[in-house]
Amino acid sequence: MAAEKLAGLHDIKPLIPMHDYTLYFLTAAAAVVAVFIFLVVYLAVRRWRHIRRENRRQKCFDALQRIDFDDSKAAAYAITGYGRCFASDSPRLREAFHNLTERLEPYKYKKTVPPIDEETRSYYRIFLGMIDV
Repeated sequence: MAAEKLAGLHDIKPLIPMHDYTLYFLTAAAAVVAVFIFLVVYLAVRRWRHIRRENRRQKCFDALQRIDFDDSKAAAYAITGYGRCFASDSPRLREAFHNLTERLEPYKYKKTVPPIDEETRSYYRIFLGMIDV
């Protein structure tokens, strides 16, 4: 009986070679995830550095606010130097800076200078008030 059952069986064929692409798919998926994680980390670090870094305009504005008028010559040069950061913002601000630098001219280029007068200080305060940081 067993021989009859075996006689009806056909021969077992060898396995057919099949191409397995699972390793390639996993490698590609891991590469895409790694690039995505790298991009997210890069953008986060870049934003963090941008937030921590002080703005040049903010530094100029802080320096303008801290100017000491006891030394008129140094104050005139400092106002002119730091004011250039904002002179190109708008035509109105450019004109105010030009008026201020004209008022500061007598306090530069001389060995001894008088204290800065109140009118020039008011031009300076107006210029500070016009600045948007």
